[in-house]
Amino acid sequence: MEKTWLKSYPPGMPKTIDADAYRSVTEVFEQAATKYSNSPAFTNMGTTFSYADMDRLTSQLASYLQQLPNMRGGDRVAVMMPNVLQNPIAIFGILRGGFTVVNTNPLYTTRELKHQLSDSGAKVIIVMENFCHTLTEVIDETSIQHVITTQLGDLLKFPKSLIVNLVVKHVKKMVPPFSLPDAVNFKTALSRGARKPHIPVETNHDDIAFLQYTGGTTGVAKGAMLTHGNMIANMLQASAWISDSVEENKEIIITALPLYHIFSLTANCLTFMKVGAQNYLITNPRDMPNFVKELQNVAFTAITGVNTLFNGLLNTPGFDQIDFSGLKLALGGGMAVQKPVAERWQKVTGTPLIEAYGLTETSPAVCMNPLNLPEFNGSIGLPVPSTEVSIQDENGKLLPRGEVGELCVRGPQVMKGYWQREDDTREAITPDGWFKTGDLAKMDAAGYFRIVDRLKDMILVSGFNVYPNEVEEIIAGHEGVLEVGVIGKPDEESGEIVKAVIVKKDQSLTEEDVIEHCRKSLTGYKVPKIIEFRAELPKTNVGKILRRELRD
Repeated sequence: MEKTWLKSYPPGMPKTIDADAYRSVTEVFEQAATKYSNSPAFTNMGTTFSYADMDRLTSQLASYLQQLPNMRGGDRVAVMMPNVLQNPIAIFGILRGGFTVVNTNPLYTTRELKHQLSDSGAKVIIVMENFCHTLTEVIDETSIQHVITTQLGDLLKFPKSLIVNLVVKHVKKMVPPFSLPDAVNFKTALSRGARKPHIPVETNHDDIAFLQYTGGTTGVAKGAMLTHGNMIANMLQASAWISDSVEENKEIIITALPLYHIFSLTANCLTFMKVGAQNYLITNPRDMPNFVKELQNVAFTAITGVNTLFNGLLNTPGFDQIDFSGLKLALGGGMAVQKPVAERWQKVTGTPLIEAYGLTETSPAVCMNPLNLPEFNGSIGLPVPSTEVSIQDENGKLLPRGEVGELCVRGPQVMKGYWQREDDTREAITPDGWFKTGDLAKMDAAGYFRIVDRLKDMILVSGFNVYPNEVEEIIAGHEGVLEVGVIGKPDEESGEIVKAVIVKKDQSLTEEDVIEHCRKSLTGYKVPKIIEFRAELPKTNVGKILRRELRD
């Protein structure tokens, strides 16, 4: 397949990266900690840690983990907490100790948590007390040998730390009862680790840095083995893409997506850490009014998120009063960015909402739009450096521009495979290295790639393909719609029909209003036959709408 996309690369953009620039993610962290030692690294709830603070605290945790009985290099350590200061300390402390991070969603049910801990074989878990009740129910059925617990306010300045912990536990009752008698407090672990320096560990590109679990919405969650080499490559790919827009030691990035999600982990934590930026951690981005209040008090220069997060901010009073004069980069990924949201974002902030595309299995970035696009173009952009992207049919045949097929990726950021799942790995990665994404896409005349939809979400109406993304974008353009999810429903006559599930912005919105709006832009078989209004839509922890739950 001719690589026509190369002709469309932004001027001056390198087409390749030097993946050997760093030996490990640990080296990236340690170089940043030395170079930017006095600069702010992470901020949360009014407390800021410098890069020097992070160097000291992560070394203490690494030392503590290395001293635990039965711990060997490469052993898995689970991290189960939201965006608090303890989180990046845990991540880099684990890596500096020579271990593997198992990022764990704090909102997991007992079934999901048991599966992930058992499947990964994690020996240690670092968990916030708010979620310890879930761990209590399953710990005896897992390989966990050591538990480190922490409270929301543990690392905040005194007396705020004490006040926050008291309010969370006794006023808001956010910590259900649990029993973990052998658990050690996070601060205690740090103090014990401070008694002796951690032992530096040599890790290389082939060593697994992160086990990132994925696929839980479509079946049993699988652990994507992301090596140090994968993560370094994607950090360098993203860094090359944004290099003309960011300055060393001057950026403040809003990190609202949780660090246990691969998007936030690579795009915010690693890529911006490399240039000495300050990561401003948002613990509960679903509390939009407080989120907006925080944004009003920080001169941020970059923000990442999913479409629903940007849409939520735009619909929260006070957001349009924020000073956006310093904002350089707004990056949307994780799900399709809808045109109405992108257009409104640019109108309110004066900064374009740049769409990118990636997956857990690709660390995650695959494609990104140039940062200097004059307006939203509806594409996922161009492949990042050192990345090949192709459109293939079901037999692996390369398709020409304009034809829809499965988007496939080849590059240094593609995972090593699925943890202990050789069959799944062989199914996902071809012998010649193409990772099959499961997304339907096409390449346009200018060489930009466009996602049509998830292969499994496509609706078949009387033999015609209907892509939910297209219908959702049209419906989202109605001023009375806040959010929408589109799915297929079985139908005796046509096989499937289109159903739209909508959250209203205007309570006077009717089914007829929606259908009439759709008829103006969609051919007949794409127009929803069923309209359902709900108070809210089911979403993942990062705000991605769960079409599977809508179907169920």
